[in-house]
Amino acid sequence: MKYFVYLLKSLTHNYYYVGLTNNLKRRIKQHNQGKVKSTKHYQPFKLMLVKEFSDRISARDFEKFLKIRSNKEKMIASLN
Repeated sequence: MKYFVYLLKSLTHNYYYVGLTNNLKRRIKQHNQGKVKSTKHYQPFKLMLVKEFSDRISARDFEKFLKIRSNKEKMIASLN
């Protein structure tokens, strides 16, 4: 099974969200429909980054790495 770590940017707020899923299309749809409690007040979102992994452990390690504020800020800066 494939796993995806993704970075979303709110189009209306200065808010970024890092997540992990095995179904990227479904998960982004949930975020943009307000079905995710932690992001519903910041929709709509633009997908900024996706990284694919072959196992959940590697994906989770990368997600944790990105959730460290300084690493997330570096990643966002490199995308702009």
